[in-house]
Amino acid sequence: MKQFSLFLLFIAVIMACSKDDEPTTPTTPNCQSPENIVTTNLTATSATLQWDASSNANSYQIEYGLSGFTLGQGDIRTSNTNTITLSNLDGNTTYQVYVTAICGNNNESAPSQVFNVTTHVPNVVPEFLPNLSDLNLYTGNLANLIPSSKTFMYELNTPLFTDYSHKHRLIALPEGTTMTYIDDLLPEFPDNTVISKTFYYNNNEQDETEGKTIIETRVLIKKNGLWQSGNYKWNANQTNATLDNTTSTTAISYTDASGNTQNVNYVIPSSQDCITCHSNNNTMLPIGPKLRNLKRDNQLQALINGNYISNLTDAALVTALPNWDDNTFSLEKRARAYFDVNCAHCHSTGGSCENESFLRLRYETPFNDTNIYESNTAINYRMAFYQNGLSMPLIGTTMAHPEGYALISAYLDTL
Repeated sequence: MKQFSLFLLFIAVIMACSKDDEPTTPTTPNCQSPENIVTTNLTATSATLQWDASSNANSYQIEYGLSGFTLGQGDIRTSNTNTITLSNLDGNTTYQVYVTAICGNNNESAPSQVFNVTTHVPNVVPEFLPNLSDLNLYTGNLANLIPSSKTFMYELNTPLFTDYSHKHRLIALPEGTTMTYIDDLLPEFPDNTVISKTFYYNNNEQDETEGKTIIETRVLIKKNGLWQSGNYKWNANQTNATLDNTTSTTAISYTDASGNTQNVNYVIPSSQDCITCHSNNNTMLPIGPKLRNLKRDNQLQALINGNYISNLTDAALVTALPNWDDNTFSLEKRARAYFDVNCAHCHSTGGSCENESFLRLRYETPFNDTNIYESNTAINYRMAFYQNGLSMPLIGTTMAHPEGYALISAYLDTL
């Protein structure tokens, strides 16, 4: 028994000595996941991020992608500090970001909690860039015509007739500016204002879910106190429109509200055509967005309340232009409103027809100064049918407007 006890003691000593001789494996420092990610600077195309520095971290790996992307399939950036700027981002877009601390070879933290960052809405660009999408007037899929929040959409009491096409109208004012009220006519627009009008046909007027065909977007931009025009033609795939100031014709077929098929050889005007109608005394001007034509369905007051118009606090101070199709107005007021929008930009003092015609068709012109009575027969004849180069209006249509003609004809019969 004594010998057995000595044997156990001998074994214990040997094992203890053996353990003392084994080398000690160093403990790897714990690599902590980055925390408290914040955005320190954000624009429409970039985001600067910062997070708490991790102890033992030598660098950081940043992975990011569109919201919902799979970790491991995003874009990778590295930083030697606890901050980074991500650039070349899309505007008004949400990205997800993960940050991983790198503490040494084969020693990195788990990815941080996901951090969401949404870029700002990009400003509208007041330049005639090659593609309509470059102007930032719309957001998302361009063909959906979803206005940017940096624009406002507007409707008119009496719009211009353009072969039954629909129009999508936008105004974009530079950040921090307003239109300035002068009178019932055009406000004073600040430099770098962008006005656009997009023309399209619903494929089926009885069912708008069947989509639309967009043809062109006309753009006015004010630079150094003067308006300039440009025209964007939409491609067949409806993905974008390119700057093209030449005239062309697009064949359109659609189903009207009565279920009948209508075919239109829609003419896209040249820049010179635009100047012909938009010029007064050799100065280009917008035609549609006169305040009296904007006063409808509380639209003008909403613009005032939204600080889009200065020097005007109450829309009641503006006299509305009648809707030519609204029978609650007198026949004369409706006819004069139709003349004002469809004809007066040329048939007025300073207009392109000033020397060719003595008609003066602005709504505010006293009747005895309009020469409507004296031109009764000519007006009736040149609106009753369509013949290129003879029918009125000379530019912007390829057909007569039966409803408009019926209004004007009925009015002329009362004179």
